[in-house]
Amino acid sequence: MSDTPAPPAVPASQPQRDAPVDDVPQVSLTEIFVGFLVIGATSFGGGVVAYLRTGLVGRRKWIADETFLELLSICQTLPGLNASNMAILVGDRLRGTAGAAVALAGICLPGGILMMAAAMAYAASQGTHVGIGAALHGISAAAVGLVLSVTIQLGRKTLIHWADFAFVALTVIGVNVLHQSVLLVLLVVGALAIFWYRPDRLPPGGHQP
Repeated sequence: MSDTPAPPAVPASQPQRDAPVDDVPQVSLTEIFVGFLVIGATSFGGGVVAYLRTGLVGRRKWIADETFLELLSICQTLPGLNASNMAILVGDRLRGTAGAAVALAGICLPGGILMMAAAMAYAASQGTHVGIGAALHGISAAAVGLVLSVTIQLGRKTLIHWADFAFVALTVIGVNVLHQSVLLVLLVVGALAIFWYRPDRLPPGGHQP
């Protein structure tokens, strides 16, 4: 009989260290391409965040709200458009590098084709067509409403403690009052948030103060 002691058993209640936030669904590359193609073809104006959340979280349930917010935070801190950044991150999460490539192609293709057609039509009219200007103003107003709607929906799930509202206020002040760059404000507020929510500040119950 061997005298080697058996390794200690891991308690059943011990959490998995690498457990994902939400389960990654099995999605084909074709489904990823078509999904982002639809989002790219139907997202008008500046409300692309609303379309992304509706398509990825609500309709297809590829990611959870918490994951969407985390990925959106990454998109905000990286150069480039939020839509293309989100497509790359979600595609990579679903199917790796190939998923990121087809997601990026899907979301960019409709906009590229439509913008070429719009540029040709605008050049032909020399920008004097009153209907085009009126339509653009209407779409812009609707886009603001969509962004506000998503902000409220995400805020209900994210802004829980008073410190969360303080970070929101600091961001608004830094960008709109002090007129600092978004990147600089995000770096400063992000550093403050990391310091505030550092693990050693957690009480025994594990909840933020």
